[in-house]
Amino acid sequence: MRDAVRLSLGEGSTILFMVGDITKQDTDAIVNAANSSLMGGGGVDGAIHRAGGAAILDACKQIVAERGPLPAGQAVSTTGGKLPAGFVIHTVGPVWHGGSQQEPQALASCYRESLRVADQLQLVSVAFPSISTGVYGYPVTKAAPVAVGTCAENLPQCRRVREVRFILFDEQTFDAYVGAAEKLLHETGQAKSRYSIEKIQI
Repeated sequence: MRDAVRLSLGEGSTILFMVGDITKQDTDAIVNAANSSLMGGGGVDGAIHRAGGAAILDACKQIVAERGPLPAGQAVSTTGGKLPAGFVIHTVGPVWHGGSQQEPQALASCYRESLRVADQLQLVSVAFPSISTGVYGYPVTKAAPVAVGTCAENLPQCRRVREVRFILFDEQTFDAYVGAAEKLLHETGQAKSRYSIEKIQI
């Protein structure tokens, strides 16, 4: 059993927050914080490619050959290879430059477009890492409200996707995301009274 926090958005849509290894998630898809070349790299990107095997890289090479490098804020899907998840959705987060180069807009687009791709694939569940908060330098306290707010706004609008999981690297990142969820709950107040948050074990 693992401690987690669940944000319920009403009408069956939920966001889960937990510390863990995204490559071991059994959601329908996991999201890869990729670079624009889609050729793998460090952090979450490298871990997903290593765990999923060559089929993911082969699919990424085909995508790049057809459309070129993936711009920040966009998303594409490949097989999950050897992963428990059937699909990997690759998205490129923004590099942090102090917030003056539309980084929040690009980061929000990563989550919005990933959900759109998952919905097009008729998937029900998708797991996200904390995009851009590693080597790309996006402060987690600034990234978390963008990530949580974008998913809370867009998840209920999906036709098929019902569950988002945030699989977070450490307790500090987990606390930042749960804090963002609690703040969202407080700020929405009566306007979103169907929202609720609770600690659970899964």
